[in-house]
Amino acid sequence: MKGRIAYFGVFTALALIFSYVETLIPISFGTPGVKLGLANLIIVIALYRLKLKEAYLLSVTRVLLSGFLFGNYFSIAYSIAGGIVSLSVMALLKKWGGFSVAGISIAGGVSHNIGQLFVAMLVVETYQVTYYLPVLLMAGLLTGALIGIVSGETLKRLPDFKF
Repeated sequence: MKGRIAYFGVFTALALIFSYVETLIPISFGTPGVKLGLANLIIVIALYRLKLKEAYLLSVTRVLLSGFLFGNYFSIAYSIAGGIVSLSVMALLKKWGGFSVAGISIAGGVSHNIGQLFVAMLVVETYQVTYYLPVLLMAGLLTGALIGIVSGETLKRLPDFKF
């Protein structure tokens, strides 16, 4: 049990560090809400190395802490929705099997943006934000692929946890 708690703490700290680093990167993609999603690297790795409920707890913990530290209420709402939808889709695809880490991460990136888009529709009370959908799908595909490739390479080098 102590080992699991220690790994959870390390994963939480790494996710927060990546969230902070992302705030320092002066890249503007021209579309509100589009970013690299570096902290999702840790979530994908957690999906493969922790129990599923621990991965959900990590995702929610990371969103809440990074939202309070580096964001605001709206960033928390968007990120919680995107994170839960994303992790659910990734967990389902992992359970079905037949998908690479990169493929699962791509599905996670795309579904994360779709989850955020639903929150945006509720916040602004119009479906017209769906005009962002093609850009968000492309961004989710590209960032999901990048995170998936890095996650896959990291998982190859990360030992299995023995608890």
